Amino acid sequence: MPGNSIIRHQNASLLSIKKVEADVVVASETADQKLADTFNRLKLPTGLLERLAGVREFRVWSEGRHYTDAAVEAAQAAMEEAGVTPDQVGLLVNCSVTRDGYEPALSVSEHARLGLPTSTLNFDITNACLGFVNGLTVASTMIDAGAVDYAVVLAGEDPTPWHREAFERLQQPDVTRADVIREFATLTLGCGAAAAVVGKADAHPEGHRIRTSVTRSATEHHGLCIGGFDGMFTDASGLLKHGVGLLTTTWEEARTQGFEWDDFDWVIAHQVSTSHTDKTENDIGIPPHKLPRTFPFWGNVAAAALPMTLAQQAEGAFQPGHRVLAMGVGSGLNATFMEIDW
Repeated sequence: MPGNSIIRHQNASLLSIKKVEADVVVASETADQKLADTFNRLKLPTGLLERLAGVREFRVWSEGRHYTDAAVEAAQAAMEEAGVTPDQVGLLVNCSVTRDGYEPALSVSEHARLGLPTSTLNFDITNACLGFVNGLTVASTMIDAGAVDYAVVLAGEDPTPWHREAFERLQQPDVTRADVIREFATLTLGCGAAAAVVGKADAHPEGHRIRTSVTRSATEHHGLCIGGFDGMFTDASGLLKHGVGLLTTTWEEARTQGFEWDDFDWVIAHQVSTSHTDKTENDIGIPPHKLPRTFPFWGNVAAAALPMTLAQQAEGAFQPGHRVLAMGVGSGLNATFMEIDW
């Protein structure tokens, strides 16, 4: 039966959230330069990344800088801002899409570098671009249950291996327009990292209460975006239609269950492209001024995209009393909306 899963959090607060932007800025025209022969042969216009996706530039890590280095840096900054020391952390959850291998979990090296105690639970959650919001839900639920006092959720992303392989494939002389479209989304990806600290609301009245998590799946569309060590391949039109469709049905079902979300001050959505964001605003009825866009200068930073945007807005746009809705979605398809009282 169709419907939403609802978790009402009782005592969880977001104490801090921090981002780390990658070091090197890459203009979207780089794709035009690398694929000039292919675009000319297929009579494709230049400027596709900005024209179709709205991505003017994205960022990559400097030579020798690993994405987990940035995730740890973000976590250290978040812990410092929250006033939480390593010995107080009971849970560490890594939520990156990016990984170097199947095992061990990325959380183990991050646990070691953060100097967390042996009693700190640590594991990875992988759920495409929705992973970070899932991590916040798990952390909030464990805090509600009294299992831990503090949790750190983090993610670092590095799609540059996918970039290299996509360019190599798309430079081949037998590449078709369909091939370009199938790998186009890969070229919109960017690097970045984010981390958050979640703690007990009753111990931190200055924190930002995490009220509710509302989740819905549409797993019949699990084949629309497939990512592996050899690259990411998407059905762009299907992903746009059914991804935004899932957000819309989640929103509409929640309204029938007593949620009044029209009065949110901010909607922090997963950052994909102009077409995805425009359709989300139009189909749900979100005023554009409530939904900030970061994909034009970061690209799609996978699981780090939403928390990086949340962290940016937390640097000055959010004010006490604002109601914030984190709107996450990931290929598969899954969506989670999370209410945060700022």
